[in-house]
Amino acid sequence: MKIRTLIIVLVLLANAVSAQNNKILFVMSASDTLQLNNGEKLRQTGVFLNEFYLAYKSVTEAGYTVDFATPNGIVATIDEESINDKYWKNNLEVKNEALTFTETDSLFNSPKTLEKVIKNKSDYIGLIIPGGQGLMIDLKDDINISILLKYFAKENKPTGLICHAPSLILTIPKEENPYIGFKVNSVSPFEEFVIERFIMKGKPKNRKIAKRLKKMGLKYRSKLPKANYAVKDRNLVTSQNPFSGTAFNKLYLEALTEYLKKN
Repeated sequence: MKIRTLIIVLVLLANAVSAQNNKILFVMSASDTLQLNNGEKLRQTGVFLNEFYLAYKSVTEAGYTVDFATPNGIVATIDEESINDKYWKNNLEVKNEALTFTETDSLFNSPKTLEKVIKNKSDYIGLIIPGGQGLMIDLKDDINISILLKYFAKENKPTGLICHAPSLILTIPKEENPYIGFKVNSVSPFEEFVIERFIMKGKPKNRKIAKRLKKMGLKYRSKLPKANYAVKDRNLVTSQNPFSGTAFNKLYLEALTEYLKKN
């Protein structure tokens, strides 16, 4: 009995050490201003706080380490809309924890450049890109994004794209896009409509994500607005909105476990 207990403890310790030696790359937008209605209106934007922090909290509590990267190594801006209590439901303590994290965490406040993480891309076993309108401004046009996405797809490394982030699949030309035919989720057309009409009160240049993903050749799936919904297809995990954190985290951790078992 003592030997069996010792073996279990050793296995658990080995798994913990393995997880600690495996690093997840968080790629974040560095944009802070969104143009609406063909530039007639400006709106503060950035990374959606809970879409970033709940994913970060999930992987770090599972024992993984994290690096942050942004265009030009600029510290990510948090979308002020995402601080609203309605996106946190009964998790107001976690919201305060997230805000403190963004103010005090040294890694978050000194992100690497995308060029640097590409040079060291083999260091990472997973990639997560949180949502928010910010990425529709800078990451969408950054050539480094397609490089990273193609690398993680080629190596079958878990790739998590949250809410607006699945639109970044569109940065890869169709003829070389490894995700053609994959099931994918993102912010839904109706949710886009609600955001534009009632929250932002204006239309951004880059929109209609679901329609464009389907046109590219991906199999788009969605559920009702505010659904806790995510889709996993092979190495790719995508989720729908700020309320999909639980579903996303479950599937992403599953993808990490599957990858580690194979490698």
